[in-house]
Amino acid sequence: MARHTLLIDADDTLWENNVFFEKTIDDFISMLEPLGYTREYVRHILNETERRNIRQHGYGVRSFGRSLEETYLKLAGNMAQREIVMSVERIVGELEQTPPQILDGVPETLAYLAKHHRLILLTKGESAEQAAKVERSGLQSYFDAIEIVVEKDAGTYERMVGTFKIVKSHGWMVGNSPRSDINPALQSGLNAVFIPHHRTWHLEHEELASGAGRLLILGAFRDLRGHF
Repeated sequence: MARHTLLIDADDTLWENNVFFEKTIDDFISMLEPLGYTREYVRHILNETERRNIRQHGYGVRSFGRSLEETYLKLAGNMAQREIVMSVERIVGELEQTPPQILDGVPETLAYLAKHHRLILLTKGESAEQAAKVERSGLQSYFDAIEIVVEKDAGTYERMVGTFKIVKSHGWMVGNSPRSDINPALQSGLNAVFIPHHRTWHLEHEELASGAGRLLILGAFRDLRGHF
């Protein structure tokens, strides 16, 4: 078997992530019910606020918390209450302290893959926050390197290729996000393994695109053992 380099996503590929954000959003919207807005409208305003804050402040719990607070203040106007702002801060703090919930089959699959291939963890977000998740996951020993980046686009993958001297025909990106994991990797000439997650963040949704590399679609992380 040829030795490959597998770039592996973290959030919602190795451990649950977005389900906890969605739970926090549900709790947040419930707090705003006395304002009289529909849940759909509150979510719409939050989505737009998140898009703007991501461009200015990047990803992560703190940027997310900023979006929740700004959404509340916008919708509440002069009816805004300090108690609600403090409650938002509390649920965001709880989210930040949520330990990684490793997805089924991940540790044993990583152990198997690490014996045969070079594994590089490639995750995006706020550096300290993502590093803490990796450390708490207990999975770092399976990886030759851990890369935390601001964004995952085609340029990022080209840098990975150069930094780690990846032969593109033997390089793969493994992840659940079409927007960040699959399409830009294929665009850069790498191969990709798409492992869909039923709760992938809506801002990561995108139609799968074609590229120079191969695309493999699997139902679960453990299925990697049948192909590598």
